[in-house]
Amino acid sequence: MSTTPDLLTPRDPATTGVFADAAGYTAESEPRMDSTTDAVRSGVGGRLEPFKAEGVTLHHGDCREVLPQKADMVFTSPPYNMNLRIRGGEYCSRQIVDEFSTKYEGYSDNLPLEEYERLNDDALSLCLRECPLVFWNVQFLTGNKRALFRLIGKYADTLKDVIVWDKMVAQPAMAEGVMNSRWEAVLVFDRDNAISRQFSNGFKRGTMDNLWTIQRGKSEDESHGATFPVLLPSRAITGFSKAGATVLDPFMGTGTTAIAAIRAGRKFVGIERDPKYFKAAVERVKRELAQGVLPLSSGGGAEPVGEQLDAFVQSGAQRYNQ
Repeated sequence: MSTTPDLLTPRDPATTGVFADAAGYTAESEPRMDSTTDAVRSGVGGRLEPFKAEGVTLHHGDCREVLPQKADMVFTSPPYNMNLRIRGGEYCSRQIVDEFSTKYEGYSDNLPLEEYERLNDDALSLCLRECPLVFWNVQFLTGNKRALFRLIGKYADTLKDVIVWDKMVAQPAMAEGVMNSRWEAVLVFDRDNAISRQFSNGFKRGTMDNLWTIQRGKSEDESHGATFPVLLPSRAITGFSKAGATVLDPFMGTGTTAIAAIRAGRKFVGIERDPKYFKAAVERVKRELAQGVLPLSSGGGAEPVGEQLDAFVQSGAQRYNQ
C-alpha cells in the first residue's frame, strides 16, 4: 500500500494533529528503520533489498508497484478497513483505540471507501494478470462491505467459488443490534475457467468441503493482530496446487502464507509494505527453513487433506516452537 504524502486526510474527525495518508499510514506512527539491522536499501522508492533463499523471495514495497509477479496461485488477505465506520449516515473514521481497533502498528485501517475499493481492485487485477488462481480472504464489515460487494460484481466472470472460514468463536459485536461475526470468506477467482466449479489442480472427489472450520490462533507478532492461522493457507495450497508450484501473497504481513508454502514444498513470493512486518517475515522464514521441516510433498504419495493435513501442520508448528 503506497504512501502518498500530498493526499493527507484526517485520521479521525475528533482527533487533531493526527493525519493518515491515502494508504492509511500516519506520519507520527510510521515504523522507524534501524540502519544497523535493516537490509541494505535497494534505492527504489526506499525499499529494502528483497530476501531470497531456497525457493522463497520476499519483496518490501507497495504490492501495486511490485506486481505483477508470476505464480501458480495467490493466497492473501488485504486489510479489512475495520476503522471506517458510519456516523449520522455518513462514513467516518472511528477513534483509534488500542484495546478494540488496532490490528496493525503504524496503519490506521480507515481508507475512504473509494480508495479501499481501488486498492483491492488494483491488486486483484494485477494478481490475475500472471496468476490463474487467486484466493482472497475477506471479512464483510461496515468499512468495506459496499466496496467488496461492488468488487464481486465487477469480477463476477472470474469468481469461481466461495469458501466459508468458520473461526468457531466470534468476538462480541461492539454495538447493540449487530451480529457477532464468526466467519470470513475466501473468494476464489479463476482467470481461465471460472464458469465451472471444477478445479484442474488438486484434490480427489469428495475430499474437500467449502466450509473450513479452523480455530483462529494467536498472532505471531503482537504488533500485527490480523493474522490468520497457518492451516488456512495450508488447506488452499495443498488442495489447489501441485508440489513445486509457486504461491504468491501480495499482502504478506508477517509471513504466515510463506510458512504454509514452505511446509507444503512450494515456492513462495511475498510482498509487504511495512518494513517492520517485512523484517518479521524474513526472520520467520529463516527460522522455518532452519528447522528443516519435512515438506508435505516429499513422500512421493498423495498429499494429506482434512484431518491428516491438520495433524501435519500442527506437528510442524510444534517443531517450530520447540
